[in-house]
Amino acid sequence: MELITDTLSWAPIGSYQIQAAIAAVHDEAPRAEETDWGQSLALYQLLERVSPNPMVTLNHAVTLAMVRGPEAGLGMLAGLDSDERLAGHHRLAAVRAHLLEMAGDAAGAQAEYQEAARRTTSLPERRYLEARAAKLKP
Repeated sequence: MELITDTLSWAPIGSYQIQAAIAAVHDEAPRAEETDWGQSLALYQLLERVSPNPMVTLNHAVTLAMVRGPEAGLGMLAGLDSDERLAGHHRLAAVRAHLLEMAGDAAGAQAEYQEAARRTTSLPERRYLEARAAKLKP
């Protein structure tokens, strides 16, 4: 934390410094619930200006959801469906599933977790996503 604080005060700000600052915000919180999501959101807004890409937007959507609610995050995800760099990626479906679950849409979340499980090539990720989907079954 001290290193990133010092670096931000004198070095030109670039994507690596902003990513390090985001990591530091998460590191400062003893638990995810205690994360300073407002500060994280401000950093993601800056990161999208400095280094726009769909993975940044995906993470920005999660942070936005933590500050303004899952519907806001889901709205940000909508534009990623047409971005060929991320469309069809399991992480997009997994994040959508998580935000739908936060919004109380168990059926929608379950379907997206299942879709994310189908899309991933990682067996541990597939098992995790299938387990998340199974917890939502009636």
